[in-house]
Amino acid sequence: MNKDIRFYINKWLSREEYEDLLRISDYIGRINGKSVFRLNINKIMKEGLTYDDVLELIDTYGGYISEYNRNMLREELRERRSVEIYWENTRIILKPNFYLGDLYRKIKDKIEYDKRRRVFIIKPIYFFEVKNELERNNVYVIDRTGIPSEAKLYFSIKLKTSLRPYQEEALNKWLETKRGIIALPTGAGKTIIAIAAITLLGVRTLIVTFTKDQMFQWRDMFLKYTDITYDKIGLYYGDEKRLGPITITTYQTAYRHVARISPMFTLLVIDEVHHLPADKFKYIALNTIAPYRLGLSATVVREDGKHEELFPLMGGIVYWKNAGELASEGYLANYVIRTVYVDLTREEKKQLRELIILYRKFARGRKFQEILAAARKGDENAINALKIHSRIKQIVQKSREKIKAVEKIVNRELSRGSKIIIFTQYVDQAKEIAERLNALLLIGEMNSLERKKTLEKFRNMNKGVLVVTTVGDEGLDIPDANIGIIVTGTGSRRQFIQRLGRLLRKGEGKETAILYEIITRGSSEEYQAKKRKSIENIDLDLGLSEVDVNH
Repeated sequence: MNKDIRFYINKWLSREEYEDLLRISDYIGRINGKSVFRLNINKIMKEGLTYDDVLELIDTYGGYISEYNRNMLREELRERRSVEIYWENTRIILKPNFYLGDLYRKIKDKIEYDKRRRVFIIKPIYFFEVKNELERNNVYVIDRTGIPSEAKLYFSIKLKTSLRPYQEEALNKWLETKRGIIALPTGAGKTIIAIAAITLLGVRTLIVTFTKDQMFQWRDMFLKYTDITYDKIGLYYGDEKRLGPITITTYQTAYRHVARISPMFTLLVIDEVHHLPADKFKYIALNTIAPYRLGLSATVVREDGKHEELFPLMGGIVYWKNAGELASEGYLANYVIRTVYVDLTREEKKQLRELIILYRKFARGRKFQEILAAARKGDENAINALKIHSRIKQIVQKSREKIKAVEKIVNRELSRGSKIIIFTQYVDQAKEIAERLNALLLIGEMNSLERKKTLEKFRNMNKGVLVVTTVGDEGLDIPDANIGIIVTGTGSRRQFIQRLGRLLRKGEGKETAILYEIITRGSSEEYQAKKRKSIENIDLDLGLSEVDVNH
């Protein structure tokens, strides 16, 4: 039964104001020159209004409700179908005062049940979805978390650059739902699109980068392209943990601290989002509350198919363009891919034949995936087969003829004044190439200061050579590099496109970038190269040619 909870309006109401108040109450009449209304709990719950919503509506029209009646309203709402949501350490607890029944089936994938305490735990990624679903079903939600639907910035940010047409298209497409992934090649300005989104939304934002170097690059981009001041950008990582309205962190740090810091942010930006499906990093997206989500990547598709796991975490791909399209429009450098074939030496062929015989002996006719599975279970033959497989791979990838091919290409390109990046998987191979060419070297074992100095030195050179391992696959920004040489790689399409992307930024005097891939003839490398090029939209449509350095 409805209790007699009244409030008073001491002014004449327009028809619209009167009808608005009838959403929460029934009109009693005029008493002592005041309009008197009785709150109707059924109407309030049907409208899905909270206690604070009701008081705000009354206050909007200059109404008065006594403290006693406020308390009565609060108690009346609690006695109906209600849930309480509150923090318990870093967990969000949902405690209903009624049997959820059919409602549970609607939200069961978004919550977990604690049998011992008879409460539910809301998975952070679904916080707003669960809350909205409860309210849509006329459940009174007592939200004690203090998490706002939008944590607005207390200042505005002005963008100091204009967007390219495709950047505006990408931004507008993302703004339709404020969720999703923008897939554009390296050099296309994905960071600028994200910064533009932040300036438009004006909400507290958490940005997650794959490397520490990328974190600093993001900060510098904010300072360069907006009017934001240094103090409003927080860097949250090993050496410094300062939260700001705009906070930039790394995957590794976010994994460890996201449960604590995530409630402060409304927008989550994940750079190099193709890494997110890894079991460890998936935790970041699952434990972030932010309702708005933007993923950025040049290579969303993963060989293992796990890119599909991105979509429930971040939203689908809302916009994409390939390098060929942007190069033809003049936004990226034109490029060609040149495949350079080399042969194994006589000694290498002999070693390879012997190892293949041994591999077949230990493999016992099993497929590679079966060997992997058996090795995990301790099968000695499978373990030996994997060791031999690794040696076979290294003979192919570290063929001595590859070094000679690199030297030929580098000498030719340096005579043309080129700026060259050489990519390899192996640290020992990288060191040897750098020593033989008297080139700069960038490897993972170098500290951040050494890496920064090396990159700065290379950027300031008119021509020269930089040898990098996988540390250079992502986040390497050298706009005037025009030649790439892949000596060894994983064989993955994603890595290939990332390495190509290092050359695509428009640079002064850069006409056409060339990416050489050095392939050992008749090996798995040759098969992988052909497989990459056979995939639709591989972006290699601007010219392919083959070079045989043995003839």
